[in-house]
Amino acid sequence: MESVLTTSFDDIRPVYDSEVPETIEKLLADDKFRKAVEPIIKPMSWEQLCSLMRSCETVDDFQSKVVYPVLKRLIRKTTAEMKGFNWENINDGLSHVIISNHRDIVLDAAFLNMLLYAQGMDTTEVAIGDNLLIYPWITHLVRLNKSFIVKRNVPMREMLETSRHLSEYIHYTIRERNQSIWIAQREGRAKDSNDRTQVSLLKMLTLKNSSRPIDMLKALRIIPLAISYEFDPCDFLKAKEFQLKRDNPHHKKTPADDLENMLTGINGYKGRVYFKFGEGINRKLDQLDFSLPKSSLLEAAARIIDEEIYKNYIFFPFNYVAYDTMTDSTMFQSEYTSEDKKAFEAYVEKQIDKIQLKNKDWDFLREKIIEMYGNPVKNFIEVHQTT
Repeated sequence: MESVLTTSFDDIRPVYDSEVPETIEKLLADDKFRKAVEPIIKPMSWEQLCSLMRSCETVDDFQSKVVYPVLKRLIRKTTAEMKGFNWENINDGLSHVIISNHRDIVLDAAFLNMLLYAQGMDTTEVAIGDNLLIYPWITHLVRLNKSFIVKRNVPMREMLETSRHLSEYIHYTIRERNQSIWIAQREGRAKDSNDRTQVSLLKMLTLKNSSRPIDMLKALRIIPLAISYEFDPCDFLKAKEFQLKRDNPHHKKTPADDLENMLTGINGYKGRVYFKFGEGINRKLDQLDFSLPKSSLLEAAARIIDEEIYKNYIFFPFNYVAYDTMTDSTMFQSEYTSEDKKAFEAYVEKQIDKIQLKNKDWDFLREKIIEMYGNPVKNFIEVHQTT
């Protein structure tokens, strides 16, 4: 669709087909890229990967020849099952902004695109924060794999213009190019799995014409998506970060921390992984009182997205055990066995054991990991009590 492409978004857009060979050469010339991917591509050799990548002339080539097979091997190795549900909610031939909860830095969007590809549907473009572009090779790779850049490290005075530029890009991509987009419901992952759509995200999406906020949201045909992982390989790293922030409110993650989270999430065992699409939100947006202030309208829109995500979670025994543990109840005891309960307790201990901290607070870390698995059930219950 290069006929409708513009140079207005060159600073944030993914790679065009015409730029694929040049981007691939930049990647293959980067020693850090080689070091990062060699363990992941086995049993394929580096030479075989080079040859395969050089045979790619378009972004679709790269996704089908390189990304898809590598992800397929990763899924076989690190998941028990991966499935998507409610395809009819997005299989209408139209483009959508898919807004989901955010569990894994890299794999939420990668797995979604894998499932779309397997359905014979077009993959999404993916929003990625520039804080994750630690090395030049990561920038080249994600842009080659249909990612566009969300600039976060900008001075305050430039923030509004940067956000408007991003908003215009998203509207252009949905309306002019009929290309779907995935974006997480918040900046960064919800470390405690208490998923909430940030109103600031929805505000950014309306900046193309902020005097008509609901019309702007409707134009994007937003579909909420619930992502459910049986096991979160990064749960212990998230718990560690909670303690570091508790002990030092000024604690900030380093690029090395981000890289550790990325690699742990990619290589760790995830068990069953399910993606379930909710219904598009436009019908419910139409029911809002348009005379409300803009901030109230956006808060209401965020609640609509959240409720749709909560309704579509899929739970596993550990989620029910965690909820009953954190609420000191037996509400879901019919959903798990005593063996499941013992297995969860042993799992939590094993994960805490991996945490390297000087003043390790076992009780606090245990509580945080239990919350990560119990909070989705809590939100699911709340939405069913209010609807």
